[in-house]
Amino acid sequence: MVGDKVTSLLLRLIPTAFLRWLHGVTTLFGMRLLDRYLLRELLVPLGYCLAGFLIFYSAFDLIFSLASLQTLKLHFIDYVEYYLWTLPDMIVTVAPVGLLLALLYALTNMSRFNELTAMRAAGQALWRLMLSYFAIGCAMGITVFVVNELWVPQATTRAEEVKQRRVAPVKSRVWTGPIKFRYEPHNRSWDIKDFNLKTSEMIRPSLTWETADGARHDLFAENGIYSNGVWNFTKVQQWDTARDAHFATTTNYATFSASFPETPDMVKSDIKVNSLKLDQAAKRPQLSIQDIKNYKRTHPHMQRDRRAMLEAQLQGRYAEPVKCLMVVLIAIPFGARSGRRNVFVGVAASIFLCFGYFILQKICLGLGTADILPPALSAWLPNLLFGTAGLVMMTKVR
Repeated sequence: MVGDKVTSLLLRLIPTAFLRWLHGVTTLFGMRLLDRYLLRELLVPLGYCLAGFLIFYSAFDLIFSLASLQTLKLHFIDYVEYYLWTLPDMIVTVAPVGLLLALLYALTNMSRFNELTAMRAAGQALWRLMLSYFAIGCAMGITVFVVNELWVPQATTRAEEVKQRRVAPVKSRVWTGPIKFRYEPHNRSWDIKDFNLKTSEMIRPSLTWETADGARHDLFAENGIYSNGVWNFTKVQQWDTARDAHFATTTNYATFSASFPETPDMVKSDIKVNSLKLDQAAKRPQLSIQDIKNYKRTHPHMQRDRRAMLEAQLQGRYAEPVKCLMVVLIAIPFGARSGRRNVFVGVAASIFLCFGYFILQKICLGLGTADILPPALSAWLPNLLFGTAGLVMMTKVR
């Protein structure tokens, strides 16, 4: 009884507080009363949809993953922390679907009571009425892009660390190796026994490169770490072999500093790209834009299949934010129609089209990853097709 009363009180207080905040923000930006009303009609159900999807997503994932998670001997607090770290990735996944359902609810509800008809009869064009909804689509798209680019990679790594904390020693969670890394512009190869993903410390790194005069240099160190743009090595032995020479000159250093253009981020990006499997890359963009750019910088002459996969990932990452805007374009023609009609038929058609758009996105990304479609076309073709269809349908709304 007490829990039900608390829940009922929260359900009344949260929307009220949110609406007061929304009124203050929209007034600050000088928005019209009509725009504030339309935003209120959308944002309240949008909040409920996003919260509901996140809860259901976490619950179903826990149900299907519980057996495997139990083998990792996780405690209750570990489960909570793990799902908190998976929130950024879940937000990226459910944001377009939540926006779709919230839009359909708001539009069909207003159409049902002829509110949109009255607004348009007062001289308001549909495009002008829906401007605030397009703004929400753009804002959510930008939010998805930022979360996907800045938070998801780190959050995914932390989630995996939480999963392994009870069964794997600390060293195995932060250290990885052996690693072979090559910086092609300077023809330099790195062979690292162990690499710390958090501190970028190296254990027993060895480097090999050739200079413009044809000389070969080999550097062997006990440790290496990157600080202030410089690589610092300890207990170093360097072998220098002149061109056409038959022996090397050996020099020992207690410490040795070198301003190589390679950075720890390049090494980490190389690890991520090399560990990415083709079937994972074909499902959705997995790599951040910075990781892809780092890898392309260190490997300017990569094989065609690897280049196609990376270009498809890059274009897919650029096209990802447009998904929220496409959802708005598809939902408005079905939700804003006036006249006698079956509301559920319009809602079902809109949902069907949106999920068709999501499926086509995955198919095109897979074709681009497999080098069947050009990478740019594989990422932008679904947006082009469904965006054009949405614009055409909006012009026919009565």
